[in-house]
Amino acid sequence: MEDHLTQAQPTAIKDRFLHKLFEYRSWIKWTVYTLLLINFGYYFWEEWVIAAQAMPDGGTFLQWASAFAASLEELAWFVLLAVFELETHALSDEAFTPRVERALLFSGIAAFVLLAHSLYAYAANAVDLERKVTVLPGVTSLCEIADQDVSFAYNMEYTTIDSDNCAELSDGSEFYQVIVESVVTDADGLTIEKQLSWVDVIELSVWLLIILGIEIEVRLQDRDIVGGRLMRAVNISKPLFYGTLVLLMVYWAYRSQWVYVWDEFVWIVGFAVIEMNVVEWREEIIEDRA
Repeated sequence: MEDHLTQAQPTAIKDRFLHKLFEYRSWIKWTVYTLLLINFGYYFWEEWVIAAQAMPDGGTFLQWASAFAASLEELAWFVLLAVFELETHALSDEAFTPRVERALLFSGIAAFVLLAHSLYAYAANAVDLERKVTVLPGVTSLCEIADQDVSFAYNMEYTTIDSDNCAELSDGSEFYQVIVESVVTDADGLTIEKQLSWVDVIELSVWLLIILGIEIEVRLQDRDIVGGRLMRAVNISKPLFYGTLVLLMVYWAYRSQWVYVWDEFVWIVGFAVIEMNVVEWREEIIEDRA
C-alpha cells in the first residue's frame, strides 16, 4: 500500500507549480474568467469586421460560420471550462444527480461539436490557402485594382484598397487572390497567411489533446484511481502540450499578434485553475486512503 501511494503522489512538474497557486486560486479564477469574456467580445467584433470586408455581397451559412470560427471556439471553451469547474470543484458528490450528469454530458458534447467545427474550418482554410490561391493575371500594382471594393490582406489585417493607399500597401509586382475574390495579398503576405492558418490548426489540436488528458484524469479519479500507466502518461504529456502552446505564443509575438499572445496566456491560466482542482481532488483521494 505504501509503495502504491508513493507511486500515486503528484510528482509532475505541473503539479508542484500548481501547488504554489492554490492560495490565490479564487482570485485568479474570477479575474481570468472576466478577461476571457472581454476577449470573446473582441474576437466577435474583429471577425464581424473581417467577414463584412471579405463577403460584402453576403455568403453561404457555412462561409459565415467559418468566418466566426474563433468566436464559436471561444464559446465552446467557455462551456468546457464551466463543465470542468463543476465536475472538479464546484459541485459536491451529492449534487451529481442523474439529471446533472446528463446536463454536463450534453454540454460537453455540444462544446466538442463546436470545437470540431472550428478545427474543420481552420484545416479547410489552411488547405485552401495551399491549393486555391491564384495569381491575379496582368496585375503588377495594387493601384490597378484600387477603388474596386477589394481588400489587401497582410498579417491578419485587411485594408480596403483605394487610390490613396494603394502604393503604400505593397511594393510587390505579383499578387494573389486569397480564397475569395475580394481579398488579395502579395508573396510575403501569402506566406504569413499560410503560416498563421497552420498555427491555428496546431493550436486547437493541442488544446483538444489537453482536454482529453483532463477528461481522462476526471474519469479515473471519479473511480478513485490516482496512479497507473495512463495517469502517468497524462502527467508526462501535459507539460509537453503546454510547452507547445508557449512556442506558438512566441511565434504570434514574432508576428506582432499581441492579442493572440494575450488570449493564449489567459486561457492557459484559466485551465491552470482546472488543473489545480484536479490536483487537489487527487490529493484528497490519497489522504482518504492513508
